[in-house]
Amino acid sequence: MHPVLTIRGLFSKWAPPTSKMARIIEGKIPHGFLGHLLSRLTPPGREVVVGPALGEDACAIDTGGDLLVASSDPITFTEHHVGYYSVNVNANDVATMGARPRWFVATLLFPPGMRKQTLRSIFDEVDRTCVGLGIRMCGGHTEATSAVTKPVIVGTMLGTVSRRQLVRPARVRVGDKVLLTKRLALEGTSIIARERRPDVEQILGRRRAAAARNLLLAPGISVVREARCAVETAPIHAMHDPTEGGLLWGLAELGHVTGLGMEIDLDRVPVFEETRAICDHFKLNPLGLIASGSLLIVASRKGAAKVTRAIEALGIECTEIGEVGGKGLSALRRGRRVRLPDLKGDEIAKAL
Repeated sequence: MHPVLTIRGLFSKWAPPTSKMARIIEGKIPHGFLGHLLSRLTPPGREVVVGPALGEDACAIDTGGDLLVASSDPITFTEHHVGYYSVNVNANDVATMGARPRWFVATLLFPPGMRKQTLRSIFDEVDRTCVGLGIRMCGGHTEATSAVTKPVIVGTMLGTVSRRQLVRPARVRVGDKVLLTKRLALEGTSIIARERRPDVEQILGRRRAAAARNLLLAPGISVVREARCAVETAPIHAMHDPTEGGLLWGLAELGHVTGLGMEIDLDRVPVFEETRAICDHFKLNPLGLIASGSLLIVASRKGAAKVTRAIEALGIECTEIGEVGGKGLSALRRGRRVRLPDLKGDEIAKAL
């Protein structure tokens, strides 16, 4: 049976693939099979503080001083603002470990025949986004190849963090509070508003549709500022940026890494009205819509209160949405326990 990723599956033990496993589908490699692949790797040396593992978005290496944190992610799903995306998604992964993103290396692949002005625009966008985050582009590779049909960027972000501020999910304890920054699914909302523009303009009107498209840039998908603020304000037990699969997969991945359950109050999860309208029209669940731009933060009760105030002082929304405890991922609606959907893919696929 094909080991697809589900909410329930993320809270159970990973099973190795069978000989009858179907071919993989487009998107993330199924976690059951990915766990099997990772188990075949030669263990890293003792200087690797955080190595390859399910639920870990970056690695951490002891170089004798501060830890070096590194993450690598490709941009393959869009041609819009590909340079902006490539810097931010990699910087976010480094930031969720408490590190400060500092250096960016990228491989840029373009289809033959692309206009030189397009390449200039992408290079300028990469540089502009790096500078805005205090990062510098310091190397990489650029090539035109028929292996791709649109621009593809594979980025690697390097950052540094003191051992004291390194964020490890192993610190999570029952009773810790779960925070969410900004509002849910701003990335998914923006993508749908761009890719289904005529439909969304009919749903929202031109002015609100334009605002939905612009969510990608304002408030934007970077979580670096709030991540830095969090680690400088209180001891942080875990951070995670919910991307593919939205909030539900993000919470489930945290649950898998920590081995603890979580209870979420769905009435407290902040969602844009534009997101609700788009999801209602396309019959999507906003909880499962790609959600870069939001940051999940887990801290003690006292620490969570301090972090919330500090992040809000930056002008960034921060909402307590739940608590660590119980078994698996559970949810409340109007004070009553409700069943969560068992999603097998990101909801955005239904609209696109």
